Amino acid sequence: MSEPLGTPRLVVSDVDGTLVDKQKVLTPGTIAAVGRLRDAGVGFTIISARPMSGVMPIADALELDEPIGAFNGGIVFKRSGEIIEHHRIPADIARGIWDTVGDAKVDRWVFADDRWYASSGEGTHVEHERVASNQAPIITTDFDDVLSRADKITFVSDDEPYLRSIHSEVAPAFGERATVVQSQTYYLDVTALEANKGTGVAELAEAFGVPLAETAAIGDQANDIPMLARVGLPIVMGNAPDAMREKAAHVTRGNDEDGVAHAIDTIILKGHENS
Repeated sequence: MSEPLGTPRLVVSDVDGTLVDKQKVLTPGTIAAVGRLRDAGVGFTIISARPMSGVMPIADALELDEPIGAFNGGIVFKRSGEIIEHHRIPADIARGIWDTVGDAKVDRWVFADDRWYASSGEGTHVEHERVASNQAPIITTDFDDVLSRADKITFVSDDEPYLRSIHSEVAPAFGERATVVQSQTYYLDVTALEANKGTGVAELAEAFGVPLAETAAIGDQANDIPMLARVGLPIVMGNAPDAMREKAAHVTRGNDEDGVAHAIDTIILKGHENS
């Protein structure tokens, strides 16, 4: 990951595991820190694996009227409802991945038309996704129709080695035609090829009129690595996997310790004041 090439004029933050705490709550300390960024003339926005419905409460709480990213940048939009970019998974690729996973023992979620379709309505991850997506799932066993217009497919399992084995089968076969990443140890996400945080952060920076060299990004998981690799100031959360923290030039506190607020005050604004 690169050293910063310029004073940050824009901060792009991941949401789950980063901006919100483990209960998926946006704390007063983080809200206040984003306010301090604005007072210093630094832009702020978010990019998340969440759908638009799940990103909107965060955007509302932070009063973000600037472009924001859902589905890892698959949709770049404004709180007003304006869609700036929209990248869906091609239907043949979605069905090919679905068939490759076959009868694997994982739960299946498909996000399409800003709705969440799920193979099961029970379990801890379903309850967490109700909060993250800000909606209830539509339970179904027939996904054929929604696969033709899917924004994201998620395979869910608490058996991390098992999920990694599915990843290792799907990624080589489809990785040049879709983005296949683990957004959490228990989620394997499939989005459009353009729907990755590396492309997403570039689209957001362009929308703000800020060079990537003058952009800071904060994240905690493997799907954040393409974003962190492209910006001038990459910051990794303290709750990130060891491998990410070991390679990071800047590590902030964990998401249960207002890590984003800590990064804003001790890394981003400190550099801004010294510029």
